[in-house]
Amino acid sequence: MKIGITYRLFLSILGATCLAVLAMFLIMGWSINRGFYQYLGAMEEGMLEQMAGSLEQAYAEHGNWDFLKNDPEPWIRRLLTESFDKATSERFGKFDDSGNMPPPRMRRGPHRSGSPLIVLDAERKPVIGPSSQDDEVNFRAIVHAGKTAGYVGLLPPRHFLHPVQVRFLSRQHVALAFAAGGMVLVVMFVSLPLAKRLMRPIKAMAGATHDIASGKYATRIPDTSSDELGQLARDFNAMALTLEKNEKERRQWVADISHELRTPLAVLRGEIEALLDGIRTITPDTIRSLHAETLRLGRLVEDLYQLSLSDIGALTFRKENLDLVEVLKKSIESYSAEFVRKGIALTNNVPSDKEIIVFADGERLNQLFTNLFENSLRYTDAGGRLVVGLAQSEEHAVIELQDSAPGVPEKELGRLFERLYRVEGSRSRTSGGAGLGLAICKNIVEAHGGTISAHQSPLGGLLIRITFPVSGRSA
Repeated sequence: MKIGITYRLFLSILGATCLAVLAMFLIMGWSINRGFYQYLGAMEEGMLEQMAGSLEQAYAEHGNWDFLKNDPEPWIRRLLTESFDKATSERFGKFDDSGNMPPPRMRRGPHRSGSPLIVLDAERKPVIGPSSQDDEVNFRAIVHAGKTAGYVGLLPPRHFLHPVQVRFLSRQHVALAFAAGGMVLVVMFVSLPLAKRLMRPIKAMAGATHDIASGKYATRIPDTSSDELGQLARDFNAMALTLEKNEKERRQWVADISHELRTPLAVLRGEIEALLDGIRTITPDTIRSLHAETLRLGRLVEDLYQLSLSDIGALTFRKENLDLVEVLKKSIESYSAEFVRKGIALTNNVPSDKEIIVFADGERLNQLFTNLFENSLRYTDAGGRLVVGLAQSEEHAVIELQDSAPGVPEKELGRLFERLYRVEGSRSRTSGGAGLGLAICKNIVEAHGGTISAHQSPLGGLLIRITFPVSGRSA
């Protein structure tokens, strides 16, 4: 039979409590017995003192111990009664009509003579009582005329107890047993509701986890405590929020990719169908148009491929120490003609009299600069400007690309590096790219331990600032 965790917790609490109560019962029972017998031992000292005095007087009157040997019973009763009365009357009161307590009774122990009293003569031969020389027997010397006439002793308290003492011990053990049983019952009634209360947030978390596993990412757990369970609830909610956000981004990502791929495919399909239907004739312009759409589709697929490689950590980097000045200059020279063709003035503020050494992959850096230049070509109006600068600040190289209008609203700057994000609201492709270039740039920069950020340019457009850690000083 399967037992739920609530009842497991209940049984664990109950079991631990029962063990603790049992241990307490045994320890307390042992402590009561030990303390009680220590008390009786102390009382025995007074009894022996009293009996030693009485026996000394009797010995002085008779001159020997024959009076005890011939008729021991009256003397035993007298000695025990007198000494026991004096030792216990102040503690237990008087119980019989004569004002004296009855003498103690022998327990059925190892000594079965019927009396706890032992009297030995001067040579330690038994006069009355058992002949056992038990080391636990406490003897008191009987002195007459300066000489030891004999010894008187009592068996240890465990061998004889007064009925009142027996009842006292029994009542203590019974009371202790009732207390232990009561504690177990209380724990039984308290632990089950406590276990259910403790399990309530765990059950809520289990249900929420099941919902998350079923795809219900909007599930949240109420955060009602500041303990470990509360922290677990907060962490769970943070995880659920991240999963919900990732799921939304995934759906948006699929929708955006579908849209981006559909546009060039629709153009290609339309032109090819027009050629097949004879509406358009095959001319060099028609072939160039088809080729342009194919190139655009190829660039989009390549960008998606590069971005996916970067996401899964499979984008390869062959890093080495290289001169960032030289890499940036070559990239600028390769795009100079493109900027001239569009009528955009390209200003090169990269210093030519120094070198800045960085540990990087030259091909990936060229890909980075190519994407940035393509972005400026697409979105900078004809007749505008692009200023490229490079400087070294402490242990970092700082690259800045500033272009002219149109600009980017302040609230949109933080989203420029998101995938498939473009500032214009429509999905028209008149502006060019699919919004993947800056996302790829961010991945490349971060793979080199750098940072990339977007700001408003003093020229009225966009300022892209990139920092790389340098591995060598300027020359």
